[in-house]
Amino acid sequence: MRTVSVTAPARLHLGFLDMNGSRGRRFGSVGLTLEGPRVELSVRRAPSFAIAGMQSGRAAQFANDLRGRFNLPDDFHLTISRTIPEHVGLGSGTQLGIAVGVALARLYRLDLSVREIAAVVQRGQRSGIGAGAFEFGGFLVDGGKGKSTDPPPIVSRIEFPADWRVVIVLERTSRGLHGEHETAAFQALPVFPETLAGHLCRLVLMQALPALAERDIDGFGKAIGEIQRITGDYFTPAQGGRFASPAVAEALAWFESQGIAGVGQSSWGPTGFAIVAGDLRASEVVRDAQSRWGDAGPLQFLVCGGRNRGGDVETVEWARASVDAKNN
Repeated sequence: MRTVSVTAPARLHLGFLDMNGSRGRRFGSVGLTLEGPRVELSVRRAPSFAIAGMQSGRAAQFANDLRGRFNLPDDFHLTISRTIPEHVGLGSGTQLGIAVGVALARLYRLDLSVREIAAVVQRGQRSGIGAGAFEFGGFLVDGGKGKSTDPPPIVSRIEFPADWRVVIVLERTSRGLHGEHETAAFQALPVFPETLAGHLCRLVLMQALPALAERDIDGFGKAIGEIQRITGDYFTPAQGGRFASPAVAEALAWFESQGIAGVGQSSWGPTGFAIVAGDLRASEVVRDAQSRWGDAGPLQFLVCGGRNRGGDVETVEWARASVDAKNN
């Protein structure tokens, strides 16, 4: 008998690098794995197929993708005990899909990589950051979408400093673009200038990554902030402004007025973020923000660290005979 438990961490998607695509690869992403919001689930063999817990309908779709692709039997019970809020920019769908896929692959002894699982559950169609967050953790850069149908490959991974913190700004009621609306938004956007794509790539390669390696939070934050301004302005026709939520945009402007350079929106938002140096600074920022917006206001503030490891998978096995003896 076998039980598999999986934890999949949330991630920030910090921007696309090349939406022009003239070099044969499109998008390219930067992102950060988070310690905090996460998916937790377990699966075990059972007399019949059943899924219980949060976001069970979505999880059932992912499970059925795996069952159909690999002809799996319907003799398992999946329990979801924790999820990431849906459609807020933290990678909820990708992490749930990968967690379900990894759990079933381990339960039935399927030799599948994380990227292969992501492709089966139809995640990572533009960005490889979600799959990379589960596989590696840390601060990640993917190489963009080429001819392959698999998620884009991770081309750089650097550890996020253990003492840096990310202040997450959640809007309680708003949701970002997703599904068909997201696809339509991409199709309606104008051609992205090749010169700006080159500038974004230079910001990552020649400023953000070296600054992170040298633990230079000011240089790193300035690079991330500039990436966010450029990509946010490009997506303005789709989301109504540089950032999707006016309330979050107000908070991000306030963060900048406090001298924080590394601010922005994750994916389509509405979730925003601010990168700060240490617990003390994070506590000060959150205290002042809560005083400004109020505990019952539209915004919620959460402090996270970067996570420098991927998802966790635990398998527990025991002999059926020993269980039967114990029950008797």
